[in-house]
Amino acid sequence: MVTTDRASIAAGDIARLTLAAFCWGLGTVISKAALAELPPVTLLAVQLLVSLLVRMGLMRVSRIPLRGIVPSLLGRLGLLNPGIAYALSLLGLATITASVSVLLWALEPLLILVLAVIVLHERLTPFVVLLSAGAVIGIALVVHDPSRIDAQIVGVGLTLAGIGCCALYTVLTRRSIPDAEETSQVVLVHQGNGLAVALALVVAVWLIGGRIVPSTISVSAVASAVLSGALYYAGAYWLYLGALRRVPASIASSTFYLIPIVGVTAGALLLGERLGVSQWVGAAIVLASVLGILARPSTGVITQPSSG
Repeated sequence: MVTTDRASIAAGDIARLTLAAFCWGLGTVISKAALAELPPVTLLAVQLLVSLLVRMGLMRVSRIPLRGIVPSLLGRLGLLNPGIAYALSLLGLATITASVSVLLWALEPLLILVLAVIVLHERLTPFVVLLSAGAVIGIALVVHDPSRIDAQIVGVGLTLAGIGCCALYTVLTRRSIPDAEETSQVVLVHQGNGLAVALALVVAVWLIGGRIVPSTISVSAVASAVLSGALYYAGAYWLYLGALRRVPASIASSTFYLIPIVGVTAGALLLGERLGVSQWVGAAIVLASVLGILARPSTGVITQPSSG
């Protein structure tokens, strides 16, 4: 057994996790412009292709080999996320509102907590559980909109399935990624497999007569697709997986609560959306909860099986 004291979590890893949440939240807002003109499956394929090109370019500049030791099971997890997970979430989002989707995704860190206990044997303290519950309440305040209550059963089910894939991805990746030589190589393999899933979906939609390429597309939509791909996949995944090498999954996942906060704030700044008092209160609760989980050194010791 290997023990890791939460007090030993480096400031650099906390910064990586926070920046990853920022990239995911901002990338979601920027994707909205592209989704107005590009079908979801096409956008996913474009974003992953951009991410691969950006990551390969950065690896070339940094003289990191494109190929390295990536355990086979770890490499195949890319089929799970971003492949299957984001395909399911996009299908689910077609029948539910964004507010309902954000609330459902707030369940991901909670599910990771449960899986971390079962799979990785991480110990949870009442402190972490309490602050996680507080973060969920804060998110509910941020996204609450009584005028937009719409939760279709199929959409909710597909979204929950996607969330389950993402949670399982984090736990299995946490167990295997220390055996990989370089984080960028893992990101490259994962997103290559994810792109294969996205392209298969594009072909499937085309075969059934669906629209995969718009007749016209604006420069702003193309720019949004490219920028969101660079932020959401090339940046966020590299930052998150880099920290996940050393940070327990149950702690790393707590930063996911920041994603909707970043998204709502970016929407207010970039799209002119206005936030109410309850939303600001919710954002403050989320921020305090996440900082409490990351910063408090006396929340106990985490144990996990050593990687073989």
